[in-house]
Order: sequence, then structure tokens, then C-alpha cells
Amino acid sequence: MSAPYLAPADAALPAPAAPSAGVALLRATLRRLLQLVAVMLGVAVINFFLLRLAPGDAAQVLAGEAGAATPEYMAALRAQFGLDQPLIVQFGKYLLHLAQFDLGYSFRQGMPVAQLIAQRVPATLLLMGGAIVFAAVAGVVLGTLAAYRAGKLADALISALALLFFATPLFWIGLMLVVVFSVWLDWLPVGGMFTVEAGYTGLAYVLDVARHLVLPAVTLGLFYMAVYTRLMRAAMIEVRRQDFVRTAVAKGARAPRVLFAHVLRNALLPLVTMLGVQASSVVGGAVLVETVFSWPGLGRLAFEALFQRDFNLLLGILLCSSAVVVLVNWIVDAVYVRLDPRIRLR
Repeated sequence: MSAPYLAPADAALPAPAAPSAGVALLRATLRRLLQLVAVMLGVAVINFFLLRLAPGDAAQVLAGEAGAATPEYMAALRAQFGLDQPLIVQFGKYLLHLAQFDLGYSFRQGMPVAQLIAQRVPATLLLMGGAIVFAAVAGVVLGTLAAYRAGKLADALISALALLFFATPLFWIGLMLVVVFSVWLDWLPVGGMFTVEAGYTGLAYVLDVARHLVLPAVTLGLFYMAVYTRLMRAAMIEVRRQDFVRTAVAKGARAPRVLFAHVLRNALLPLVTMLGVQASSVVGGAVLVETVFSWPGLGRLAFEALFQRDFNLLLGILLCSSAVVVLVNWIVDAVYVRLDPRIRLR
């Protein structure tokens, strides 16, 4: 009697079907939304308790300005702001408001926190975008030039310039740019976001905002330009030594194609990674730059809220800044996939 036929193991169980592109995109979107919620919750918890460790509160600031710091007046202010309740109760109410997408009320400004932030977010995003674009473009151009002139005079000058901007404090650079381009040459405005008394509209208003944006964006972007220049130089030199670049040259590929399609595209990957890592530091640097140039953004508002002990406003700004950093990293991930199709978002 012949033995029964046994099918091969790999033929017994059919291979599972790969999920469709739509399902994979939906899973990735849900996973990232859950990550965003977890990050926002962690930021809210840490910031809430850290700010409560700082001495003073809004009641003390208001009482000091009013010149009536009696115990009764202070107790009334704390009861009005809810500061007389236990810390755990205040935290629970804060989380409950966050669950309802309510950032609270700024008693110091007399406005809802969400409304205050909505007024300042466009200015901060414009400043961040201008600084990042300037730093990335200038860093790529200077780093590429330094790599192709490695060991020569141009490489030495670019490296020295990058080191100078890397080591110089932002506030000093901003002040020197104001002295040179605003005071001596009178080319650009000293501060602000637009000329209030001019009343520009349409294209004239856009050009006026662009003129006011130049100095703060360049000030904020010079430090990161120095970092990207050095990073791009090292990446370009490393990629040029790879076998696939030598093969392209041996096959007779034209120099521009070798530069843009092979060397530059692969050398951009470390720079894009650094952009995502430094998104949070760009937000932090905006605080100083907005203060120096009187730029009406979230950084200046946070600086004012800190000195006024406006904790509700400060918590809202920190939370929104964290959300901006997360969104920037998502954009960086998408750009990374575009530059290297072998990488897929998971």
C-alpha cells in the first residue's frame, strides 16, 4: 500500500495577502495620531508640574502691579484663578479642559488662550519657515561647493565662515545685523512684522512683511546654516567615493546628472534627518529672535507669559509648540521617503 501524498508545507497554507495601499495608509495615519496624542499628553503632564515648581504665580504679579498685596486680596485673586485648590485637582481640571480642546483662559491678557495663540501662530510659522528654507538652501549650496573644492581656498573660507556662525550667539548676530543693515545702511526695518502706519494691502503688504522677515529669519537661520554646511560637505565627500557614483562616471554620465541624480540626492538624507531633529531647537531659538526683533510670534508671547506667571497661556504655548515639532517631523519623514523610495513609512 502506497504512502499517502503529503503536500509541501509552503503549499499547504497560502501566503497572506498584502494589505492594500489604502489600508496601509489608514493604519499609518492612525498610528501617527496615537503617537501625537501620547506625545501631547506627556508634554502636558511634564510642563504642568514643572511650571508649578517655579516661584510666584499670576496672583502675586497682579497684586504687585496693583500695589495692594494684602492677604485678603491675594486670597481673592487665587480663588478667582483656581490657585487655591490642591495641585492634583488643578491638574485634573486641566486635563479635562484639554480633552474638550479647551486650552483655558488667560486672566492676565483677558482672552482665551486658544485665541491668543491663533493670533501669533502664523507669525511664528512664517519665521520658522523662512529660517529653515534659508538655512537649508544656503547650507546645501555652500556644503556642495566646499565638497567639490575640498582642500582648496574655497573650502577653507566656507569652513571658517561656518565655524564663525556656529560659535557666535544668536542675539549678538541679530544686534550686529540691525546695526549694519538698519542703522548704517538703512536697507531693512529694525523690528516688527509690518509697517503699521503705512496701511499697506495686497502685494505691497506682502512685500512689506518680506522686508521685515529678512533680518530675523537670517539671524535664526545662520546657526543652522553652519551646521548644514558642515554636514553637507562631509556627506558629499562620502557619497562621491561610493561605487555607484564611480560606475555612473565610468558609463559616461554627464557631470550635472552625476551631481544631482546620484551624489546630491543621497547626500541630502543626513541633512533631512537633522532638520527633523532640530525642529524643536528652531522653536526655542525663535523665542530669542522674536524678542530681539519685536516679532509678534509665539516666542515673544511665551517670554511675556513667563514673566507675568501666566501659566495657562504658557502651558498652551508649550503644547502647541510641541504639536508643531511633531508635525514638522512628519513632513520630514515624507520628504525622506521621497528622496529614498526604498524607505517606507510604517
